Amino acid sequence: MSRIGKAPINIPAGVEVKVSADNTVSVKGPKGELHQTLNEGFKVNIDNGVMTIIRPNDEKGNRALHGLYRSLLNNNVIGVKDGHTTKQELVGVGYKATNAGQILDLSVGYSHRIMLEVPSEIKLTTVTEKGQNPTIIMESADKQLLGQVAAKIRSFRKPEPYKGKGIKFSGEQLRRKAGKSASKK
Repeated sequence: MSRIGKAPINIPAGVEVKVSADNTVSVKGPKGELHQTLNEGFKVNIDNGVMTIIRPNDEKGNRALHGLYRSLLNNNVIGVKDGHTTKQELVGVGYKATNAGQILDLSVGYSHRIMLEVPSEIKLTTVTEKGQNPTIIMESADKQLLGQVAAKIRSFRKPEPYKGKGIKFSGEQLRRKAGKSASKK
């Protein structure tokens, strides 16, 4: 049995979970409403504020999906209750990030600025303080969408291993390489 899949999910106060006939689980809370569709055969039991996921059989595919669905539903419950937050830093001379509503404007060393429209489900803020790297802060109930947008932003200028310039997550440890060494002749 999957260790992750068999772990119960505690449903906090203020969060409402419903399972529809087409095997879609709806999670509603103060931060929003999220939906997750499960494959046929998977069942969700809700009793006394605890949700458990039951797989149909022990086939390899179902065992793999068991833990996945449990993690996705747990992320949905946490997201609608507290929300998820991602912080990214722009490391480099002249790197800037500003936002006008849901449009993120990045200047990361190219000859042009990069404009990205962030989905409306994500609350976007940019912080620029003197002496600190510009920071992009995103908040959302949907962890999947948040991670996807954060990965897209990072893909514009990945951190390089020699100077560490680029867009990185706050607290991320980068593997640094030594530069060229002068040879003696």
